[in-house]
Amino acid sequence: MTVAWSYTTTGFTFVGKSAEEIRDICLAAGLSGIEAAPPLLDRLTDAEVEAYRRTFEDAGLKLTTFHLPFTAADGIASFYNTQREAAVATIDYWMRKAALVGSTIGIQHPTTTGYDVAKEGLERYLGHISKSLEVLLPTAESLGFTIAIENMLPRDGGRFCSDPYHFRQILERFDHPSLGFCLDTGHALCALGDRAPEVQDVMGDRMVAYHLADNAGDRDSHLAPGHGRVDWATVFRKAAERGYDGTMCIETPPFAAGPNYSVEAWKAMVDDTAKLAATR
Repeated sequence: MTVAWSYTTTGFTFVGKSAEEIRDICLAAGLSGIEAAPPLLDRLTDAEVEAYRRTFEDAGLKLTTFHLPFTAADGIASFYNTQREAAVATIDYWMRKAALVGSTIGIQHPTTTGYDVAKEGLERYLGHISKSLEVLLPTAESLGFTIAIENMLPRDGGRFCSDPYHFRQILERFDHPSLGFCLDTGHALCALGDRAPEVQDVMGDRMVAYHLADNAGDRDSHLAPGHGRVDWATVFRKAAERGYDGTMCIETPPFAAGPNYSVEAWKAMVDDTAKLAATR
């Protein structure tokens, strides 16, 4: 069955490879590009970033999505304003870099801690992330960029944005054209089990990106789609019903011996994912 979306893969797998090497793997595997990431561009000048972009664009490939930083210091919902403001400055810097490489969507972790919202207070998280988004969203809009908040693993329990209710609350507070959501299928399974489809429903029309990853439901194994317990038929059916036509990032390496995966392994991963979508 024909689908409107295309598949990319995470740039984190390619750290240490040249743009030309990554381009050639994408073309051979049937990928439409990659989700770019800070380590790929960290030491490049603006002119070099633009050259990096052209390497892909000239081959008809996309760098539509960019994974914004998510180290412990990058928490935009931090309860410490000094840390939160520094994180906002870091995200601002990387949004501009991402726009320069041709990305229009930035994948944003809403928290970099694993604490239970029930203990820490949902309103505290919402209040602090609101302060950050009030600064970041106007910048994103000026860049033609969308900040896509990703659903999280549960970690210590009810981690911020591991529950669909948290996304409902964000939607109530923000109606901004540059705010969107990213569904991580592996995170949803670990956090919600059989309720995983609920987060996709809540994200609704704000869904601008997908992270496709599989696991057994007990840890974020980042297995290639089809090698775990994610309900792929439901994921792809819901995407098709909403007319999703963006890129879907397969946020895993191939299910094969690595770390230097063969072109055949990359192609098999893409083909296997496409088959899962066709059986929805």
